[in-house]
Amino acid sequence: MINHDPVVFIVDDDPAVRDSLTLMLEQADISVQSFESGEAFLSACPLDYSGCIIIDVRMPEMNGMQLQEELSQRKIVLPIIFLTGHGDIPMSVRAIKAGAMDFLTKPVTREKLLSCVRSAIVESKKMMNEAAHNQVATSRLEKLTEREREVMALAVQGHSNKEIASCLNISHRTVEIHKSKIMHKTGAINLLDLARIARDGNLT
Repeated sequence: MINHDPVVFIVDDDPAVRDSLTLMLEQADISVQSFESGEAFLSACPLDYSGCIIIDVRMPEMNGMQLQEELSQRKIVLPIIFLTGHGDIPMSVRAIKAGAMDFLTKPVTREKLLSCVRSAIVESKKMMNEAAHNQVATSRLEKLTEREREVMALAVQGHSNKEIASCLNISHRTVEIHKSKIMHKTGAINLLDLARIARDGNLT
């Protein structure tokens, strides 16, 4: 079950920074949870929240860049805002290329922080919706046999039944049967809808 109330997660080893950021955000009626380390966040990290995560770059043990990498590996869908007093241009470029939404320098103004957080929350909702669509599409595609997946891949590429039959060395009638089963199993209403499901399920 997805929690539809966005939460901003703060990961910073400095308690004064955590308290300051928490106050700024709570005054804007934004829910906040703070953690003193990347490890603490990962051990308690909820997978079904929308919102974003504000990460300090320099922390003992797991630093901010390492936490970003771990979040990516775990497929945790939360936009990242880096906040650091020790940033440089190469570091910020690397973070943004790896998917971070923003790279802010301490001290940050309330206006700048809230602007970045609100943009990240909007992006988070888009990412959560996309992930939900992909999950549905993947579950539908898992119902298909290997042959049906082959037929579907060719069909959404625009190949005719005759071309599919020739390519797979099966009869025209067999292609029609496979396509009928594909439409039923995926719930697609037409070829365009089928192409969308294939895309969302990473079949194409």
